[in-house]
Formats: sequence, C-alpha cells, structure tokens
Amino acid sequence: MSRQELAGNNNQVPPGYKQTEVGVIPEDWEVVLLGDAFEIRNHLRLPISKKVRDSMQGKYPYYGPTGVQGYISEYRVEGEHALIGEDGDHFLKWRDISMTLLVNGKFNVNNHAHIIKGVNNLTTWFYYFFCHRDLTRYLKRQGAGRYKLNKSTLINIPCAVPPLPEQKAIASVLSDVDELISSLDKLIAKKRHIKTATMQQLLTGKTRLPGFGEGMGYKKSAKGMGYKKSAKGMGYKKSAIGLIPEDWEVTIIDEVTSEVGDGLHATPLYSDQGNYYFINGNNLVDSKIYVDTITQKCDQSEAKKYQQRLNQRTILLSINGTIGNLAFYQGEPVILGKSVAYLNPTKNISKNYLYYQLQTQTIKNFFRNGLTGTTIFNLGLGTIRKTPIAIPPLPEQKAIASVLSDMDKEIAALEKRRAKTQGIKQGMMQELLTGRTRLINNYNGE
Repeated sequence: MSRQELAGNNNQVPPGYKQTEVGVIPEDWEVVLLGDAFEIRNHLRLPISKKVRDSMQGKYPYYGPTGVQGYISEYRVEGEHALIGEDGDHFLKWRDISMTLLVNGKFNVNNHAHIIKGVNNLTTWFYYFFCHRDLTRYLKRQGAGRYKLNKSTLINIPCAVPPLPEQKAIASVLSDVDELISSLDKLIAKKRHIKTATMQQLLTGKTRLPGFGEGMGYKKSAKGMGYKKSAKGMGYKKSAIGLIPEDWEVTIIDEVTSEVGDGLHATPLYSDQGNYYFINGNNLVDSKIYVDTITQKCDQSEAKKYQQRLNQRTILLSINGTIGNLAFYQGEPVILGKSVAYLNPTKNISKNYLYYQLQTQTIKNFFRNGLTGTTIFNLGLGTIRKTPIAIPPLPEQKAIASVLSDMDKEIAALEKRRAKTQGIKQGMMQELLTGRTRLINNYNGE
C-alpha cells in the first residue's frame, strides 16, 4: 500500500486499514497503552554520582538517557532492555537522534532514563517504534529547553502493535540494517585511526615515502642515550619540535604564509535577501564551509565594505570558542567573523601539506599553550604566526599531502555510504512501523 493510497482522497482510509489515534494502521494491528504492552523496570535503576562512580570503576556500562556515561564494578540489569529518557533536552532532537537505546548484557541505568522490557511484545519493537517519534506533547517543561517524561505519562502513551510474528519480521529487517551501519561505523573509526597514525609518521619524517630520503633512518644508540645516524644514510637531527630528517627544516607559520588575518570584530548589516554568508568557527566542518538556515546573510554592497583577502590557497581556522576547526576557502560568498582566521600560504609550501600540519598534535599543543581567556578561549594571530612547523622539500610535501588526501577521500566515501544507508533505514522505518509496507501478508493469527 503506497503512501499516496494511505493518504487517500478526502482523508478516506483504504481497505485493510483503520484510522487510530496513532494514525492509519493495518486492521490486524492494535493500539495499546505503553504500560499495557511493556513492563517498566525503573526499580532496577542505580542513581549514583560521578564521584562515587569514579571510586568503583569496573567493566559494567553505566547508561544515561542517550548513552554510556562510564563503567563501574557492579550491575543491576541483565538481558535485553530498551531505554528512553526521563528528562533532558534531547527530546527536541527526535528527528536527528534516537529517543531510545537498545541494550543487552549486564549493565546499569541512572535515574534519568526509563527501563523497558517486552513481555508479550518484543523489546525491539518498543525500541524501533519510539526511536524517532515526536514525544513533545507528552512532556512537562523543566525550564528553558529541558523537559521531563514522567512514568505516569509514559505508561499512557499509545503504541501501535502488530501481531508478534510481524514484530519479529520487522525487527529482524531493521536489525540487519543496524548491523550494516554499525560495521560501517567501525570501519570508519578504523580508517580514521590509521590516518591519524599515518599523519604522525609522515608529517614528522619518521616514515619516508618511496623516492624521498632513501637510506635515511635513525636508531637508539647502544647505551640508549638518545639517537644517532643509521649506518645506511643521513639520519635525523634535533630541532625545536623534536627529531626531524636532516634534509627537513623547521620554520614558523609566518615564514610560509603571505598573510595571517582574522574576521570582523564588528557586526555587519544583515539581510534576509542577501547572498553573502557571515560565518564563524562552527561553520567550518570537514574541510568545508557549512551554512544552514540560521547562518546570517548580508547583501553584496555590505560585503564589499569588508574586503578580506581570500584566495584559492586560503585555509580557514577557528580561533575563538572552538579552536582548530579547519576548512579550505573555495570561492564561497562569505564574510568571516572574528572567530575565524585565514592563512594564505606562500608558493614555497603545499597548502594541503600546511592544512594537515595544522591537525598534528605538535601544532595543537602549541596552540593550546598560547590560548587566552578563562571561559571562552581565544587563539591569537601572533601565536599562529610564530607556531613552528616542519618543512620537507616541496615535492615531498606534495607527496605526503597526496597520500593523506587519498585517505580522506576513502573515509568520505565510507561516510557517504553510511549516510545513504541511514537514509534508507529511515525510509524503511516509516514504511514498516506504520504498516504501509507489510512483511507478512494476510496474517491469520496462527
């Protein structure tokens, strides 16, 4: 049955379906109160403070409403259960994050989540049915942006329940998709870990790519007193940032950039009809400039008042509040706010190499040591300019950047595949959890 057929003309309900308080569902499905369909096991909750948890660390997960908050040495809950929050601000994000958790094994739950167990129905059915469901009308407000879902309210929320065989079929299909998403998450995490390790090796010269520094190497001296050249080649030398290959140099960012500047310290005149975006550090996401519906806009005449010298080699860096977000400027119509710095690399350094160096722990540590402020931190332009950086010959810079760029492309492809799979799952849930698509046809109750 298609969505168009279910919608019908003049709100007519198609044959085989019925109108209920949770929407149009198959005739052989029931609508029951949550407390009648599932068991609430809040007596198993274990409310303990973080200070106490720190004193009883162990192997058993300690869950809150949105995930694991730590591990302790004892457990109260065992087996498969679903969790749904009792309070918090996550309820407002029901489209983007799951309202429920599915947990199995031995674990604990704090007093900010309800513990649900299926008895005559599947626990997994509760988990999927309420995963991305809007519960705001059942919530009580606890101040700005914080809401509470009381047990007395929870047990009276209506829930569509198909026959048990269909619950199992639907849960099995969605579980298979979840396993695929989980495997992609693990693969992405593994690839990111490999990339981080590769960056550490290549950007410090500890590992040289083929064609660069053949025969070079270093090893600990016989007495373990520092390092010396290997018998094969040139070896390494000490520098302000540690050991580097002898054919590398250490300079400062100011020497490899034509300009390091920051954005406006004033507020431009906004215009809803404008086509220039006023961005801050949070708009720098995954090497790109990300804008959304809440990003302020300015018109072209206003933008011309603030000529910031950006070009195709410019790297953007967040320097206020959140420190270290990066993006390449690619000609987008933007005006930088004061929380964004721009670096224009000179021709004697690969911009991609500099971009990856800005992600290394060495440079992050230097940035961190130069931060000012107490509650909101700021990275000054002077600190950026005098930050030391290891510089190999330009061909090796480009080769290193190429290897790391290929790894980024591989990770991006996996993330795209994950997002597509997640989108497919969302569509499947909309179809299966409403009965629009049936996995078991002509159910006869046997």
